[in-house]
Amino acid sequence: MLKVYAYSGCSTCKNALKWLKGRGVAYEEKAIRETPPSVAELKMMLSAYAGDVRRLFNVSGMDYRSLGLKDTLPGMSTDEALALLAGNGNLVKRPFALDAKGKVCLVGFKEAEWEAALGK
Repeated sequence: MLKVYAYSGCSTCKNALKWLKGRGVAYEEKAIRETPPSVAELKMMLSAYAGDVRRLFNVSGMDYRSLGLKDTLPGMSTDEALALLAGNGNLVKRPFALDAKGKVCLVGFKEAEWEAALGK
């Protein structure tokens, strides 16, 4: 089953969930702020995005800016960056959707990408 980490106040997340419901895709919704993705899930997503850790960060978020990650992220190891994401759901780009087998790994909501990945 698809697991979707989302934030209830995020319009992009709402659009993604509405899209899934409209196509009858079964999913489990997780509150990203309270329950961020695990390091294992983040690693799975990272491999789907060719190791580009920046793609997993919510670069427009307040936490990203207040922590100065624009400047410090390039100097971090992958393990440090993933630990930071796993510890603070506000830093994770959302929605963050993946299945248990790692065949579907989606960050953000672009309808064409979701359609291609989910075949709906």
